[in-house]
Amino acid sequence: MSAKTATTVLVVSLMLGACSPSGQEELQAWMSEQRAQTKPKVQPIPEPKKFAPQAYTQEGATDPFSNLKLTQALKRESSQSTSNAALVAPELSRRKEPLEAHPLDTMVMVGSLIKEGKPVALVRVDNLLYQVRPGNYLGQNFGKIVKVGETELVLREIVQDAAGEWIERTATLQLQERSK
Repeated sequence: MSAKTATTVLVVSLMLGACSPSGQEELQAWMSEQRAQTKPKVQPIPEPKKFAPQAYTQEGATDPFSNLKLTQALKRESSQSTSNAALVAPELSRRKEPLEAHPLDTMVMVGSLIKEGKPVALVRVDNLLYQVRPGNYLGQNFGKIVKVGETELVLREIVQDAAGEWIERTATLQLQERSK
């Protein structure tokens, strides 16, 4: 047998083998059978709860929309706003000091001393050293220095709370040890 004949026989046998059933029919039959046997399990939706109306029991209570209640609220608000305005008005009318341009968290107290019998704190801001005394202002929240101690600086700040009202709070600037 020559090589040409052997090659021809091999090609023909491969072509005939490709035409024979490949088992696809068996696979298709099995898939159809499995689809027919499988039933989806769906849980039923629970019935909605029945609505039970509640009786209104506040008939004898004060009407929230009465004119009396409104005038009381307006009087209370006006007295608060005048006290808050009195708290902030002097702060807005005075001339700002240089250290009020910097936030308090960018300042570092590096020392304290007594100068002419009065306490003085040394505060570093942007690598510049400042001497501050009680009565000076620091920070952006109208912070007035109330007390200068050996290890801390106590400020009285005026800030707005969540409701927009002006309130006083105390802030401190602690002496910072130099890290090596």
